[in-house]
Amino acid sequence: MADSINAAVQVTNGTTSNNGGEMIHPPPIISSYNDKIRPILDAVDSLRRLKVTQEGIALPTIVVVGDQSSGKSSVLESLAGISLPRGQNIRTRVPLIMRLQNHSDPLPELLLEYQKKSVKIMEENHISNAIDKATVEIAGNNKGISNVPLTLVVKKKGVPNLTMIDLPGITRVAIGDQPENIYEQITDMIMEHIKPEESIILNVLSASVDFATCEYICMSRRVDINGQRTLAVVTKSDLSPDGLLEKVTSNDVNIGIGYICVRNRIKDETYEEARIQEEKLFETHPLLSNIDKSMVGVPVLACRLVEIQSMIISKCFPDIVKKINEKLLASVLELNKLPRVLSSIADAMIAFMQIVGSLKDTFQTIMIHGEFEYLDDKEMICSARLVEMLDEFSKELHKSVIFRGNFLVEEIQVLKEANGMRLPSFLTHSMFMCLLKRKLNSISDLPVSFVNKVWGYLETVVVSVLIDHCGSYPQMLPSIKKACLNVMLLMKEKLIERVIEMIEMEKVTDYTCDPDYIASWNKLMGKSRDRFLKAVTIYEPEWELDDFDPAEFDMEGYGKIRVEHLFSVPSDTRNQAFDLTMRVAAYWNIVLKRMVDWIALELRFAIHKMVKQGNGEGDSKRGDGAWWWYGEDAGRTNIGGCKEGEASKEYQFAPRIKRNRENDL
Repeated sequence: MADSINAAVQVTNGTTSNNGGEMIHPPPIISSYNDKIRPILDAVDSLRRLKVTQEGIALPTIVVVGDQSSGKSSVLESLAGISLPRGQNIRTRVPLIMRLQNHSDPLPELLLEYQKKSVKIMEENHISNAIDKATVEIAGNNKGISNVPLTLVVKKKGVPNLTMIDLPGITRVAIGDQPENIYEQITDMIMEHIKPEESIILNVLSASVDFATCEYICMSRRVDINGQRTLAVVTKSDLSPDGLLEKVTSNDVNIGIGYICVRNRIKDETYEEARIQEEKLFETHPLLSNIDKSMVGVPVLACRLVEIQSMIISKCFPDIVKKINEKLLASVLELNKLPRVLSSIADAMIAFMQIVGSLKDTFQTIMIHGEFEYLDDKEMICSARLVEMLDEFSKELHKSVIFRGNFLVEEIQVLKEANGMRLPSFLTHSMFMCLLKRKLNSISDLPVSFVNKVWGYLETVVVSVLIDHCGSYPQMLPSIKKACLNVMLLMKEKLIERVIEMIEMEKVTDYTCDPDYIASWNKLMGKSRDRFLKAVTIYEPEWELDDFDPAEFDMEGYGKIRVEHLFSVPSDTRNQAFDLTMRVAAYWNIVLKRMVDWIALELRFAIHKMVKQGNGEGDSKRGDGAWWWYGEDAGRTNIGGCKEGEASKEYQFAPRIKRNRENDL
């Protein structure tokens, strides 16, 4: 960027001589510049007033930095043709945005803008007092600083079209009532303004300082390593001319855009007198006259700044427009999510149906199709979570299959109670059903608890989706949420009834066409029966040679089982009890598998019915459809925050709900 800027800026200070050697004075500053830059600057200034920088959009800016003793104020005064606050202590305590604008009217217009205030300054000699007063309002009386900007608009004939930001000079030691960290505050403010790539750094240096050790140069190089955005203005050239030519030509500190040497206005000189004296200085001084004329004088500085400003704006403006459009789009999307005012029943119903439509798509996506709509929240991936809960439920049920202590004790007791006046060794059906019912009673609470758990999860998902889709209409959320939860409660109660009926059906009869029952029973009555009989047979001494424990046997699929309590039981009773237990065990596995499969199907069907009917896809003959979204009290619901009773007058939903509830649920 520095090369293109330097190539574009080939100017002199305008001083020439005629054939007779007579000096011709340079034209006014403004004659060197193109007024076409003004509309572009106005656009950038408008964006700055709109505070787009607070949205993370950096604007092309000339940032003026320099020590309090560097002559920074004198440079700005020379460019603007006005007097700024001066003093020994820190005077610039807030960022001062200077908007200079060439004005055809000989009478200048001066305006001070800050904190939504606009103060018109009637006379130029009142500028300093006005800035001081505004600074106190912004930063207080304690000599502290503030990052809240102050804008000085200068419309004056002959000034360049420029916008610059003057920052406070570094204070290394706090004085008076300044905060102890005043140095850190100022350096942080400077770094914040010079860091963006869109900023041009105007370093104001005194000719007497060592450029290599200057703190401002070091700060600039931290954010602009190659110096492509840095321009140095060397002040007080007349006071320290020795070695200045070497300093500005050797460029040991890598100032990419270059140097401009100027002479500060002295005491009561007018700006025109100061320009003439500056011109003479660089023409006649034995040392300073050797500096190239494109590197000296306030007019050259003004021209260079305008050219640089024009190029940086041209380079950055397309990207700024793109960022603004992106921010605008994001803001519009956020705006659309904000609550909207519903002024009538018609508006409320339109909004309501829009919400229902969006809910339909979401519920079908996450509950029926099992697709991923909420990737960042795994709890909203319904299919996966339901499968996990079903697996846990199945494992919990199968814990009832494990044979604990007192093996066959319950079966032997049933055999004793079933004794009657009939032939012995017959296993009656009533014995089997008695044991089956006991096992069903022992696990009857598990399916109901599982339904409650699943439904609690589904209610959480539904509420999350409702909150997401009702974001623009929070006034409608309570009514829709209440209606949905009421209907889900009714459907849960119906499902629990079905689950209880399923358990009762299992108690009524024992039946299966699953061939695994016979296969499983035969397997249990094979090797497992042989091991059992061996374990309960009278102890033989030779078993010690086989390390055999007569008190237990290994039953395939069930582990080791202790049987010492069965030694004294008659063999017929013991064998009948074992046979009965194996029949129950084989059938119990079938019951548990059937229970898990049945509950999974019922659950899936209930969810499908809830989503489909809840979105207007019910039975057209019965006229159900989307009625359940309106809830039990929909006819009396204050829909969308409208006046109480209006909804019930125009939309009478309650009778329809009452009529269809039993059929639909």
